[in-house]
Amino acid sequence: MQIKPFPKAPRLRTLIGPSFILIGLGLGSGEIILWPFLSANYGLGIVWAAVLGVSFQFFMNMEIERYALIKGESVFVGFNRMWKGLPYWFIVSSFIGFGWPGMSAASAVLIGKVFGVGTNTHYIAILLLVLTGILFTLGPSLYKVVETFQKWIILISVPFITIITVLIAKSADWVALGNGLVGQGDGYTFIPEGIAMAVFLSAFAYAGAGGNLNLVQSMYIKDKGYGMGAYAGKITSPVTGKKRAEIGTGATVRFEKNAENIKNFKVWWKRVNAEHAMVFWLTGAFTMVMLSFLAYMTVHGQSGVAQGIGFITLESDVIATLLHPAVSVLFLLVGGTMLLSTQIGVFESCSRIIAENIAIRKESNKKTVHLSRMFYTTLWLFIAFGIVVMLAGFNEPKALIVLGAVINAFAMLVHLILTYFLNRRELAKEFRPSLWRQGIIWLEIAFFAVFTGIVVWDKFFT
Repeated sequence: MQIKPFPKAPRLRTLIGPSFILIGLGLGSGEIILWPFLSANYGLGIVWAAVLGVSFQFFMNMEIERYALIKGESVFVGFNRMWKGLPYWFIVSSFIGFGWPGMSAASAVLIGKVFGVGTNTHYIAILLLVLTGILFTLGPSLYKVVETFQKWIILISVPFITIITVLIAKSADWVALGNGLVGQGDGYTFIPEGIAMAVFLSAFAYAGAGGNLNLVQSMYIKDKGYGMGAYAGKITSPVTGKKRAEIGTGATVRFEKNAENIKNFKVWWKRVNAEHAMVFWLTGAFTMVMLSFLAYMTVHGQSGVAQGIGFITLESDVIATLLHPAVSVLFLLVGGTMLLSTQIGVFESCSRIIAENIAIRKESNKKTVHLSRMFYTTLWLFIAFGIVVMLAGFNEPKALIVLGAVINAFAMLVHLILTYFLNRRELAKEFRPSLWRQGIIWLEIAFFAVFTGIVVWDKFFT
């Protein structure tokens, strides 16, 4: 271990980036499909839960980020020090939770409607997956490609959705939205009668990234060079990236606990909280609410909204009638692109998780680690698995997304507990979370424990 100073924090505007990636991971599941699906079927009385869900994930993500800022390594390295079996849990749970190509299947349905492809839309999904896989493989710096890709998707799609929603909304609709934000629905308070708990928990878990994807924030901020991550290596393309020594997973640099370094950390902490609040929390909550609002105004109460993702194509038909057919086409293309960006972002993030945890175990056994090569191999295995699943006929997007989300809700419960105890064990008192932040984390643990228990009981014991 080398001793180096805790870097000084740059201005806030230069820190923008990692949170765009994380919110991009939630666009295709919670924002586009699950919360609008619930609003189309049950009205706006459930949108309070979308805001609460993304608020939960804000505090969750910041505790993950806290560790990486101080240690200059991912939380997975710390988890391995807690118990050598944990890397295997993250490898298996990431694959089971996110290997299903639900978002790309949904993306193909929307894009297929634009071009009049009624059946076999999974071939479109396969083509798009391969093309984006090539994009990531040829980009010199993996982090830069992912950040730029997700940032432009969000900067284009969110204003577009907002403009459509505002043009359609009437005063009575805004009143219904205001009531929904405080849990008042049409004939119910907070949770409507008859709602499937598995779908509700899935939407809550995907109000943001969800599952093990939240943990990838520690890897993204390391790649961005936040805090002690300034001294860490980065994953580069094996084709076009700069030649560099293979990077390991654990940090090789630490800092002394002195007044100057503590001061620098506090400045970092204040600014990364502001960055995550603006990009992840505000953008995520706003996007989910707007898309739910749009679904409510266009298709709530219509027949056909309870099956799969058909409500989205119904939305496009109503938008064509209320505004213009060209706007409907753009809506489908934007929605399809958001779903695709989420799918490839999920595969990229899970490939990071799996490659990192394999590397951690190899390093523990004194074996050479080729992290970049391992990552790209895993990424293409994810793409290949998605192709096989779609060719085998498992093409119903919502079912695939709900299946993965229930698994990921339990995975979130596990990593919430692990991250809490990791920070208590590994971080000095001066860097640990305050009591009120600890209280929020325990509230989240209790919430996910109760709802996961309800879903398990509903599925297996009733």
